[in-house]
Amino acid sequence: MRLFDLTWRAVRVKAVVPVFDITMWVCLLMSVMILVEKLMVGGVILLVKLLGLRPEKSYKWETISGGDVKIDHSAYPMVLVQIPMYNEKEVYKLSIGAVCGLAWPSDRMIIQVLDDSTDPVVKKLVESEVTRWSRKGMNIKYEVRNNRKGYKAGALREGMKHQYVQRCDYVTIFDADFQPEPDFLLRMIPFLVYNSDVALVQARWKFVNANECLMTRIQEMSLDYHFKVEQEAGSSTFSFFGFNGTAGVWRIVALNEAGGWKDRTTVEDMDLAVRASLGGWKFVYVGDVMVKSELPSTFKAYRFQQHRWSCGPANLFKKMAMEIVKARKVSILKKFYVIYNFFFVGKIAAHTVTFIFYCVLIPASVWIPEVEIPQWGVVYVPLAITLCKAVGTPSSIHLIVFWILFENVMSLHRIKAAIIGLLEVGRVNEWIVTEKLGDTLKSRTENTVEEVRINISGDADIAKPLIDGSAKEVTKKPQNGWWSRLNFWELCVGFFIMCCGLYDVLYVKKGYYVYLFLQSTAFLVAGVGYVGTFVA
Repeated sequence: MRLFDLTWRAVRVKAVVPVFDITMWVCLLMSVMILVEKLMVGGVILLVKLLGLRPEKSYKWETISGGDVKIDHSAYPMVLVQIPMYNEKEVYKLSIGAVCGLAWPSDRMIIQVLDDSTDPVVKKLVESEVTRWSRKGMNIKYEVRNNRKGYKAGALREGMKHQYVQRCDYVTIFDADFQPEPDFLLRMIPFLVYNSDVALVQARWKFVNANECLMTRIQEMSLDYHFKVEQEAGSSTFSFFGFNGTAGVWRIVALNEAGGWKDRTTVEDMDLAVRASLGGWKFVYVGDVMVKSELPSTFKAYRFQQHRWSCGPANLFKKMAMEIVKARKVSILKKFYVIYNFFFVGKIAAHTVTFIFYCVLIPASVWIPEVEIPQWGVVYVPLAITLCKAVGTPSSIHLIVFWILFENVMSLHRIKAAIIGLLEVGRVNEWIVTEKLGDTLKSRTENTVEEVRINISGDADIAKPLIDGSAKEVTKKPQNGWWSRLNFWELCVGFFIMCCGLYDVLYVKKGYYVYLFLQSTAFLVAGVGYVGTFVA
């Protein structure tokens, strides 16, 4: 045993400690970079609020024809509204109904429902809904294609190729679960009409199911910071931010000039935004305009979404870094902002620090007495970063501990996805549509009838026999065992951190065990699948 101890000590001192030290200081440097970035954007937002720099003051904005859709329709520009869908049986009516209710002359608006559904029942339901609104006088088109090449980007690109699109000046996109308010176009379009250098106007997301479970509350905290601080700061300083893929309006000329929709990554929206920005176009974020949407409420759906949102930006950064450096139509300062703030700090460093430092180095440090992590790096910097981000949702400040622990859990998937994106291996181009439940959970609570394939919320006349003259009921799937909910990597990391905490309590007594036990519990709870809602 003594020989083992001596051997481990020699290996530890000569091999482990140097690597640990280098990694630790790199992470500490990244932590400081993240803190500086948070303080900078926070300072920008504070200045914007103090000076009252609303978008309507920074850019020319006037109501179009007094906002009355009953008078001269020629004053209203032609707008194309695209709704891409893929087997959206729970929410398709929400977006179509909300878009058809927009306060905009029907003869000055073309609605495209771009249906990539592979389920024939869902396709028929969506087509029937489009037909129903068409009979009410809406200029709405049901467009399908014979393959899913390019996924959402491919659908949007194909939609732009139709002859009638040439009549349109602007295009707005809504995902299937988004429900714009009637005045959405009236408030957004004037920024494009009266400012010829503006390419994109982005609205803020509002979440209809934020209170569904603790996981959705935590998502709301993260996304509120993104919209209220990051998007607002980018718009106010460099007129640049990442397009969120939905609830935004594009100038079609700018979209085409930037090269249109590309499917080379899983973040086609960010790809288009960066290319348009490099072309000299400006973006406007309008935080006062909010569009209702749904947060993923199952852990599985959230993990798939976060993989795409982390892998895509890293992959895009790799593909576009040199293109950004060589761009001639933007200033050096803006190039620095895009490369450093937007991509490196926001999409690479943040994931690295959150997982490597908080979930690996700090726990492992209890086994390596030769290493001492500075207190400012363990306590003060993380605390300052957390407080900076918590301002997005003050009403949820009491959940801040749960938010920290869950964000650390999700960093496992985010850093894995970022590495896949940078190396372009494995699941780099994986696109899994985020599952939307709509009123599914509510309806199942109220009514426990056996699930039928045509399980939709809506008018009875739409849910009629659709195939071979009769609705086909799917054989109820057998329930999976409890083991199907287990998440291997979360369990592994949870047990590792738990062991580190126990070792700290019994032998080292650094005091890290309080954090380590809490964090290991969060990983283990996620590992056994008790996060979010569960739909059998």
